[in-house]
Amino acid sequence: MNSESADEPGWDVSPEDEIAPVVEATGRQVRLWREAAGMRVVEFGRAIGYGEDLVRKVERGARIPKADFLDRADEVLNAGGHLRAFKEDMEKARYPKKVRELKMLEERAVELLLYSNHNIHGLLQTAEYARALFGTWRPTLSQDELERAAAARLARQTIFDRSPAPELSFVQEEVTLRRPVGGTMVLRRQLEHMLEMAQLAHVELQVMPTARADHPGAAGRIQVLKFGNGTAVGRTDDEFSGRPVSDPRQLRILELRYGIIRAQALSPGESLAFIEQALGET
Repeated sequence: MNSESADEPGWDVSPEDEIAPVVEATGRQVRLWREAAGMRVVEFGRAIGYGEDLVRKVERGARIPKADFLDRADEVLNAGGHLRAFKEDMEKARYPKKVRELKMLEERAVELLLYSNHNIHGLLQTAEYARALFGTWRPTLSQDELERAAAARLARQTIFDRSPAPELSFVQEEVTLRRPVGGTMVLRRQLEHMLEMAQLAHVELQVMPTARADHPGAAGRIQVLKFGNGTAVGRTDDEFSGRPVSDPRQLRILELRYGIIRAQALSPGESLAFIEQALGET
């Protein structure tokens, strides 16, 4: 029996979720194809290697079917690719709307400027660091919500596999390298991962030492995503109501701030040495 027959967190859907109608439509198609094939739920579940309860959840739209589920269902029901066609939508459906929108922007970007002052940037986080970080949220997330949030964050990291690769510039405040989110070993593995990512030719990673008393990062995180057509979108925590902006005048402010931060931070080489030192002290 497939492992998804267990109640694995991160794939359930609540009725009020904005992606619920898409998941319900997919489940309805699975049920229609199953009924057209003359198969009972238990028989169908056995044929594709999934439990009866999970199949019923998928068919009523309470569960997001994984790609493997849809592949097997398509084959067993002779659906001719009609069920496989839902795989991309179901992969996207697993993640909250804000994450889906951000991932789409990141997939289009040719250059990303990213300043983080509280935690390691999401694109650089390990799975265990992300889970530990989401575990600090209040109100506390349910296990299902936590797994879904962590999986959504990690899904964005496919940006590193793109070809041609976008240029990524990260500036991390020193405190983000010191805060033991998840404990010492989680932080150690996180720092080791950052050192590996910094070796990529299209990644520039810099550290802003706490000793730099005067730099324009006081307003919080900064992100600027630039696209191939010359347009861009940016965001910072405390300005422009925290909303994404694309107006050239507002983008100029964010790029100015990021440029100063980047210049005041340690060089990439110095930053790698700094992270290695932090790792040794952890």
